[in-house]
Amino acid sequence: MHSERGSEWHRWDPHIHTPGTVLNDQYRGRDPWEAFLSKVETSDPTIEALGITDYFGIDPYEKVLEFKRQGRLPNVGLIFANVELRLNIETNRGAALNLHLLFPPDHPDHIGRIKRFLLEFEFPYQGENFRCHREDLIRLGKKHKPEQTDHEAARSIGANQFKVSLEQLKSALGKHEWVKQNALIAIAGGQKDGTSGLRDSGDSWAAQRKNIEQLAHIIFDSNPKQISFWLGQGALSVQDLDEQYNGRKPCLHGSDAHTADLVGVPDKQRYCWIKGDLAFESLRQTCLEPEERVLIGPEPRRGSLQSHTIESLKVSGAPWLTKAMVPLNSGLVAVIGARGSGKTALADLVAAGGYGLSSHINTESFVFRAKQHLDDCRVELSWENGEVTGSEVINADFADLLYSPHVQYLSQQFVNKLCSAEDTSNPLNAEIERVIFNAHPRDDRMGTSVFQELLELRLEGTHQKRRRHQGTLRKASNDLTEERTRKASLAGLRKERDEKAKAIEQDKRDRTSLIPKGNEERTKRLEDVSQAAEQKRLQVERAKRRHQTLLHLKGDVEDFRTRRAPELLDEMQQERPDTGLSEADWDAFKVDFVGDVDTLLAEQLRQVKALVVKLQGPSELDPPVNEEADPTISVIPEGVELQLQTLALLDREVVRLNLLVGADKTKVKRYSALSDKITKAESALTKLDEQINRAQDSDAKIRDLIQLRRTSYEGVFEAIVEEEQELKALYAPIQQRIEADTGSMARLAFTVKRNIDIESWAIAGENLLDLRTGPFRGRGQVLLAAKGMLMSAWQTGTSAEAAAALLEFVKTNEENLRAHKPDNVEFREWARQISDWLYSTEHITVGYTLQYDGVEIEQLSPGTRGIVLLLLYLSIDAEDDRPLIIDQPEENLDPQSVFEELVARFREAKLRRQIIIVTHNANLVVNTDADQVIVASCGRHRLGQLPEITYECGSLENPRIRRRVCEILEGGERAFKERARRLRVSL
Repeated sequence: MHSERGSEWHRWDPHIHTPGTVLNDQYRGRDPWEAFLSKVETSDPTIEALGITDYFGIDPYEKVLEFKRQGRLPNVGLIFANVELRLNIETNRGAALNLHLLFPPDHPDHIGRIKRFLLEFEFPYQGENFRCHREDLIRLGKKHKPEQTDHEAARSIGANQFKVSLEQLKSALGKHEWVKQNALIAIAGGQKDGTSGLRDSGDSWAAQRKNIEQLAHIIFDSNPKQISFWLGQGALSVQDLDEQYNGRKPCLHGSDAHTADLVGVPDKQRYCWIKGDLAFESLRQTCLEPEERVLIGPEPRRGSLQSHTIESLKVSGAPWLTKAMVPLNSGLVAVIGARGSGKTALADLVAAGGYGLSSHINTESFVFRAKQHLDDCRVELSWENGEVTGSEVINADFADLLYSPHVQYLSQQFVNKLCSAEDTSNPLNAEIERVIFNAHPRDDRMGTSVFQELLELRLEGTHQKRRRHQGTLRKASNDLTEERTRKASLAGLRKERDEKAKAIEQDKRDRTSLIPKGNEERTKRLEDVSQAAEQKRLQVERAKRRHQTLLHLKGDVEDFRTRRAPELLDEMQQERPDTGLSEADWDAFKVDFVGDVDTLLAEQLRQVKALVVKLQGPSELDPPVNEEADPTISVIPEGVELQLQTLALLDREVVRLNLLVGADKTKVKRYSALSDKITKAESALTKLDEQINRAQDSDAKIRDLIQLRRTSYEGVFEAIVEEEQELKALYAPIQQRIEADTGSMARLAFTVKRNIDIESWAIAGENLLDLRTGPFRGRGQVLLAAKGMLMSAWQTGTSAEAAAALLEFVKTNEENLRAHKPDNVEFREWARQISDWLYSTEHITVGYTLQYDGVEIEQLSPGTRGIVLLLLYLSIDAEDDRPLIIDQPEENLDPQSVFEELVARFREAKLRRQIIIVTHNANLVVNTDADQVIVASCGRHRLGQLPEITYECGSLENPRIRRRVCEILEGGERAFKERARRLRVSL
């Protein structure tokens, strides 16, 4: 019985005895057959395939077929004959080794063929040969026990004595081609009457045991250790089994019922589940796919979730479809057909029903090319959990905006774009990042919804650290330039000071020459008072500047409170929106000064204001101003300390003395001018002294700034190293999944690395230099030097190593760089630019790369990118369990890559998600063991209409589907033969 839905799990009982079985018949009661049939019909889980078993014959099988024709066993879709033979080999428990021949029921004369084949077996006894059929078994029983007169009892005795040799079996198979090509040999694997009983019989049976197990297609055993062994998961590997036993073997198990109570009731609920049609061909498939096609246990294996499994596709308003509904298998669905047969149309329709088509509508898509015929077309998907999704095909893009995609669609154009080596945007990386994001448990995503958002959140701390150190680095470089400029100006400052001091001495001598004879004492007094007045004036100026600075500081405090502090708080709230803090909580983060700065500033302003008044005067103690006062009488008595007088009083005294010292008005005027000049020059000299002292301190400041710059540079690299570690942690789930794989996935590798754009860094430096002559003459010399001294430390070094390397580079090339200073630039600004360039880090970024066989993804060919893409979706993207639709993934791949790299991945992926694949490649249908094949075919083109499209569905067990695969797909027959090369039955 063949199903359109393809290969599905069904419960089989391939080894069950009926009433009337030759040996050990324990069926009792008035109607044992009714008891047997009722038990099968009411079995739970339902038995859908029966292997009717008897020793050396098929009489019960024929009787069960008759009951089936009468309407019994309605749920049983397959009944086949299981002939149990006893070999002339004894186990260590004294029992004959049991061997089963399983015969297909497909041939109209299969019953006659089976009986004729059994006649090939003969058993010699007391000079007479007995053949394997009912009458001879009765004769053998009576000859062995002459006292037995009951025919059935005698047959049982005869069957118990009848033994078959391995040589007889091989000879019989050689004479009956139909049996050889169609029957399957099963051997018991247990201790009592199976090959395990030979394992404990010593090495003398080892070769014979291996001969028997090599010949067998199937092992009848439910022991988990036996199952693991025959799947290559135990003592021997799959390769060992290939070499020693002709490959892996499926382990089947039946109830082996000899009584009504045990019908369909195996021990420990070890039910036999086989995936496939209810057809004998499915048994052959178990020999090819023992791990995927057979399961012994309470229930069958579940693949995709019901909520993520499409049960059927229904299309309305599409007269061009011969069948409105297409059933879909929950595993791997392969859509095949000639070019233009409607394969992509089916993929587009499924994607439209699952809200995943909008980004794939382009000039190559079926929906775009046929849009004028799709006005009334609507597609609906029925899901296994009862949900229905769908939309009008013409409005699929609008529907996709309203609903989240229920399917993942890789259209041919989408795959080509991702695999294109010419697309500079590298869209494959975006898909990789999506998979990386999905690999993180939801609890670790911190509420983010896309990779970049998670990346920015996790790297925010390191990026802030880097920005802060870069800011400190820039400031340190600028300050260092200032200090070095200041240090370089020291000689000039000293020379300027000497010249200014000489000028002051000369002015003083000139001023002295203007003094009339006899006024020397007054002149000396004038100099003393003038100097005291200048010192006092400086004190007043400093006090006024201080007062103004305090007023500015008061404004800063007000600005900080009213603008900067609220902005800082607002910025923190904007950058940290997910803290969960209330407005009241945020109030605690308001920033203010820790002390009472308002009172402090008010007091300081009051004091400095009073100081200005005190210094400037006039004070209450100053003598009053009298225009008619005698100019010869001093306003400041002799012996009074001049520095304690107010500026106003000192200025009055200077004016009085100037009048007395000068002989005439002209000399008085000149004397006064010289005095002002000397006073200003001495003030400037004082400032020069301050600058000289500051320049003399530059060495210590330069040392401190060099250390700060190095520390900040190290800090930048510490942030870079932290970013590397964070990225490695971010990619760890994917990397662990890749490293755990031993197949083609192991050829993938995620690598976090520093990207060094050393060329742009070198060019930026060369743009600041005059390259016409000197050590770095011509373009490229800076790059050469940087590669030799810096590249390694930048790429892989620690923060300390990177800082040390740059320090050595600067130390080595400092004079060389100075030699290239352009003539038309000011040194100070040029030095600052050089420093900024040397210590810049913008050319260093941290990123990841995906490698395949050691080659970075950007450098891979489109074909190899296609392999990476499919590995991504089939193996790495384990968190996405939506149905995956792929349209012709093999377009960019060679057949060998498809077979070697992808077949195993499709087989693994279909165990966890539904996959619909449109393909021309037989390997992707046959060797992936597709659960359902949909054959698309297209009728004649009709004027103004779409041609009729037909979808024929079934499994690989279905002979018609298999024939279509061979007809349509290149290498189809070869692919079947490859799968069956170790199986001695015809497919």
